[in-house]
Amino acid sequence: MERLAFGGDYNPEQWPEEVWPEDVALMREAGVSLVSLGIFSWARLEPREGHFEFGWLDRIIDLLHEGGIGVDLATPTVVPPAWFYRAHPEALPVSREGVRWEFGSRGAICHSSPAYHEAAARITRALGERYGTHPALAMWHVHNEYGVPVLECYCETSAAHFRRWLADRYGTVDALNAAWGTEFWGQLYGDWEEIQPPRLTPTTANPAQRLDFARFASDSALANFRRERDLLHELSPGVPVTTNFMVSPTQCDTIDYWAWGREVDIVTNDHYLRAEDDRNHINLSMAADLSRSVGAGRPWLLLEHSTSAVNWQPRGIAKRPGEMARNSLAHVARGSEGAMFFQWRASRAGAEKFHSAMVPHAGTDSRIWREIVELGASIGALAPVRGTRTVADAAVVWDWQSWWAQKLEWRPSEDLDTRERAESWYAALFDRHLTIDFVPPEAADLAAYPLVVVPALYLTTRAAGQNLRRYVEGGGTLVVSYFSGIVDEHDAVHPGPHPGALRDVLGLTVEEFQPLRAGETVRLAGPNGGRLAADVWAETVVPAGAEPVWTYADGPAAGGPAITRHQLGAGTAWYVSARLGQDGLDAVLAAASDDAGLAPRDDLPRDVEVVRRAGEGGTFVFAINHTASEAKVELAAPGTELLTGERVAGPLAVPAGAVRVVHLDQ
Repeated sequence: MERLAFGGDYNPEQWPEEVWPEDVALMREAGVSLVSLGIFSWARLEPREGHFEFGWLDRIIDLLHEGGIGVDLATPTVVPPAWFYRAHPEALPVSREGVRWEFGSRGAICHSSPAYHEAAARITRALGERYGTHPALAMWHVHNEYGVPVLECYCETSAAHFRRWLADRYGTVDALNAAWGTEFWGQLYGDWEEIQPPRLTPTTANPAQRLDFARFASDSALANFRRERDLLHELSPGVPVTTNFMVSPTQCDTIDYWAWGREVDIVTNDHYLRAEDDRNHINLSMAADLSRSVGAGRPWLLLEHSTSAVNWQPRGIAKRPGEMARNSLAHVARGSEGAMFFQWRASRAGAEKFHSAMVPHAGTDSRIWREIVELGASIGALAPVRGTRTVADAAVVWDWQSWWAQKLEWRPSEDLDTRERAESWYAALFDRHLTIDFVPPEAADLAAYPLVVVPALYLTTRAAGQNLRRYVEGGGTLVVSYFSGIVDEHDAVHPGPHPGALRDVLGLTVEEFQPLRAGETVRLAGPNGGRLAADVWAETVVPAGAEPVWTYADGPAAGGPAITRHQLGAGTAWYVSARLGQDGLDAVLAAASDDAGLAPRDDLPRDVEVVRRAGEGGTFVFAINHTASEAKVELAAPGTELLTGERVAGPLAVPAGAVRVVHLDQ
């Protein structure tokens, strides 16, 4: 495409064909450049097994092409037709409790089903053969939101597939027994056929088995994506193939997106604002940074978000005037090559008929439509940023498999929450106006970041521990939060004292966890008479080279170190052994940022984002004002503001609730 993507999911089959020309005319008025098509159309495209009806799709694709609108064409494999399930009821997934889900929604798929594999390949091949070289085709869109709403299936077909997956992973049953620690509670296996999925058990199941089953489920869905992707690469060479992720930790927790990000030609993501959060723009920024990061920093694409209310949240709270544009352009600032929505025209029937759309039920004489037209013009004006990359200041270590492991039963406190810590540390970094890359624990290029934060890494491989140690020894500044480094990839505690794989880099041991009672708090005493408060968690920390910076003033670990600093090689490693609030996190980050040489941005008000994209096209500064007052942003050089066309030679004025994008002079 020659411009940034702007548009959304288009479902013309929901409307009489005489509406289609009107849709295309409105799309042109709004500046739409791309629509996602055919996502839920399997039953229309293949009404009987092996019988295809493409006439309606031919007509709409040609109509869109005549209107200069590109097509992100889906394989509709997220919802097989009713006739398929009538013939293959065994392809419906089974819950952990043994209940077989029924047809009547979406995503009711056993990803291990051979019948599903065959049917999905048939419809994918038919689409690739018919449309693989169509001039309107900009991208292939496989399936839809893998992992939502269900990924794991516990049926007999999945059980047999799970055993094959385990055999490939471990080689022998003895190796599996060792990895799973099956001597505990007498769970030893003597043959592969004795192993079942971790179905419901009288008490808690083997956590290593649960963890491997989560890996298996993600891998099984990924194998299905690869199968469709490879067919499309064969039939439609040169056209990128993707599937829409939901990388926000609040939206999908069943997919290992580090693995999936390596398999798509371009990362695309769906993000839905947590409408009731007072500062929901922080979660948006976190999701955008994570989307960019799973694609190794390459430009990505926001494939879905909402124009206003989302009806599947507890309350369908409408976006305020200007909020949709801020949301959209914040994603672009953080690397998206455009902004797409669900959906083009609001549905009159079905589960999402109260979900907002680009063309709302109110029609074109509405605030939403006027804002859509204005946003389309803004997206068009930002064409020069295409292909540039977002510039990060620091990194956060994040790992889906560690999250899966920590969420399992019988951890030291039910209040331990990986997602909460990640979001809290990210918010503290956001408030220091730092742009963040997320990195996997074994990432090889940490030296590019002066500061690396580990909010929660319960599962830490030995290789990850060594990687973080090399980073610090080489001059990096590392900040690690509590309950990290505890277990290996099999959820087995590392030999010796906690924090296992991170003992050496942190220069300490944890003699005992000290989880706090519900509602209990402890006080921390620090430099210059400083005071901080913590809740949920404390630890008995024993320094082994690290220096205490803050100590526990009371509570179960009173008098002992609470926050430590360890000089190792040319760098420093900080450890935070308690759950701090935002003031405490900021105090730690202020000290660590001094070590890292990251100067504070005291000139920027809270909730004003400043993000840079840079590349062959130049350097672009995005300033996004989430406040009710005008903000002034200092720029490194004069430039041209792309949304207004104005020259900027001094501080950039950003009106309340507005976005400004400056192309700096070379």
